Amino acid sequence: MKVCRGCDSPHLRRVLDLGKVPAADFFPSAEDPVSAAESAHPLAMELCKTCGLAQLSDDDTVADEPRGVEPQALRDQAADALGRAADAGWLRGTTVREFGSPHGGTWLPLLSERGYLESRRASVVLDCFGIMHEPDQRAAFDARAAATARGGVLLLQFHSLAAIITQGQWNALRHGHFAYYSLTALTRLLDAVDMSVAMAWEFDLYGGTIMVAAVHGHVTPDASVREILGYEARLGVTDPEVVARLQQATDSHAARLRDWLDERADAGERVYGYGAASRAVALLHIAGVDARRLFAVADASPAKQGRRMPGTDVAIISPEQLIADEPDHVLLTLPDLYDEVRQRYPQLDGRWFVDPGPQAARGARKHAESVESAYRSSRRISSDRSTSASASSSVWRTRPLSTSPNPFASHVINAADRAASTAPCSPSPGNQRAESDESRTVRVILVSVKAGATANALTPCCSSDAARASVRLVTPALPAE
Repeated sequence: MKVCRGCDSPHLRRVLDLGKVPAADFFPSAEDPVSAAESAHPLAMELCKTCGLAQLSDDDTVADEPRGVEPQALRDQAADALGRAADAGWLRGTTVREFGSPHGGTWLPLLSERGYLESRRASVVLDCFGIMHEPDQRAAFDARAAATARGGVLLLQFHSLAAIITQGQWNALRHGHFAYYSLTALTRLLDAVDMSVAMAWEFDLYGGTIMVAAVHGHVTPDASVREILGYEARLGVTDPEVVARLQQATDSHAARLRDWLDERADAGERVYGYGAASRAVALLHIAGVDARRLFAVADASPAKQGRRMPGTDVAIISPEQLIADEPDHVLLTLPDLYDEVRQRYPQLDGRWFVDPGPQAARGARKHAESVESAYRSSRRISSDRSTSASASSSVWRTRPLSTSPNPFASHVINAADRAASTAPCSPSPGNQRAESDESRTVRVILVSVKAGATANALTPCCSSDAARASVRLVTPALPAE
């Protein structure tokens, strides 16, 4: 690729190079032998030094991914996101158009329930992870601007590049995903089609997801937008040196996974996987995983069952087969599925191992935390319990708000504070349910990041004795230091 996909600038810098890997969206039949040609597709990320867009370098693959099953986490988040947009007054008019993702999932039924009708030019235009699949980013933004009626709104949701950097999510890079957005770059790309970001919401999906409300013309963004842009500037999301830290995270992550699998195999324990996700393809390949280390990967999609993970001899099986095989451990490749699979498959309780990600990501996290610590040194960090906060304040921030070395410390702290605040309430069924949901969420987060979390690092940051007690109650398995 010689020019930027978004602004046509020739000033590109390679920031991540995974070499040659299998195509992320081609799952061969389990009966087909593994061939070297499967793992011969270059995969690299470029960063535009003009507009700041992180993007797929080249893609010589042909999309052929079997349709997956939409996780409950995505359905819940869709309802939450549209609810927040409605509360803020952004669901205008009566017509809707959606630019969907090839992976499936749609928000249209949620709009139909509100009386919206589909139209090519609409008052509400939806794009949830759809635009990243467009090779020509400039044309993609033109199309969405043209589809948005005057006075209408474009609701566009994307996986945050800041989250990818700070959490070392190098395997977010995959064939078929042509763009990785910061709000900084997105604002510039929208400006090129005479649109402006007016408001933004943050969600914890995929470790950090942002939805924006964009309108025609130039408007002054609200505080939610300015806050995220300020954080990204301090983090350095358009700095090639900062984004290039993902390269180190790649090697660290693959080595940690391989070592863990080898330890389990040496102990005579059988490890299976759950989630034949496209983002797991490069990880398994670079880690050198085969059926001796990972017996099989289960997936709820019937279209993937009977196939195998690309570039490996690891078969894809049904969840029912996974349960019948009685594995010693189940490697969950997508942490967002944890709550759902625990509820759906109680037979596997105590066997889940959530992929903890790369050890090297701690360096990026510490960088993020250090810039935020300096920025906030003279400011008091408010709790999510504040009833005077804006609608978006109840969403857990993906940005680290403390000096704790754990990237999700702020999530745990806020959850603990909220759990502590609900605990003294009278024991009505509603209060009991809220407290139970809060505690479960805290446990999910801690399991997902337990390789880097410590109780001592989390508890000093809590705002009350009750919150500190809540954290200690859900961290018995974590090291004290």
